[in-house]
Amino acid sequence: MTNIELLGNTNERMDKAVQHLNHELIGLRAGRANPQLLERVTVDYYGTPTPLNQVGNISAPEPRMLIVSPWDVTIIKEIEKGIQASDLGINPMNDGKIIRLVIPELTKERRQLLVKTIHKLGEEARVALRAIRHDANRHLVQMEKDNELTEDDLRRDEKSVQKYTDEHSKKIDQLIKDKEKEILEV
Repeated sequence: MTNIELLGNTNERMDKAVQHLNHELIGLRAGRANPQLLERVTVDYYGTPTPLNQVGNISAPEPRMLIVSPWDVTIIKEIEKGIQASDLGINPMNDGKIIRLVIPELTKERRQLLVKTIHKLGEEARVALRAIRHDANRHLVQMEKDNELTEDDLRRDEKSVQKYTDEHSKKIDQLIKDKEKEILEV
């Protein structure tokens, strides 16, 4: 692997760490109905775990309500079980054709708990960035020892890796700040 491939790979891995954080943050409830809230819910569809959005339509007709309209009403009980098994803490209401999910108002304590969770997820993402940076720098030093890089190239590439780390760290900070603002909004 050349140093250019290594830098590209490092940047790509850091992008994935930020995308993973974003995906995790989307799943956190902010007190508003958002179809993405059910993104991680799976349903037992004839013996196969299937994402909820592949067995029905999810809509948010009101700010605090989600409606799941299954394409096959015979699996409505499985959809209910899938929602109850998820860690959302929402009880589904079934009328035989659709499932209504009322999103409860977040309490102050729940908001503070969610903010702690957000910061924990952010720290995990930063740890992942540091591990990726460490791995890249280790490879660069090894390349210099193997005479594949000059000392000047090594310093330049280490600065590039640090620049990638700083850029991705800023993205993480912004994601956390935005989600925290969304959660604390009353």
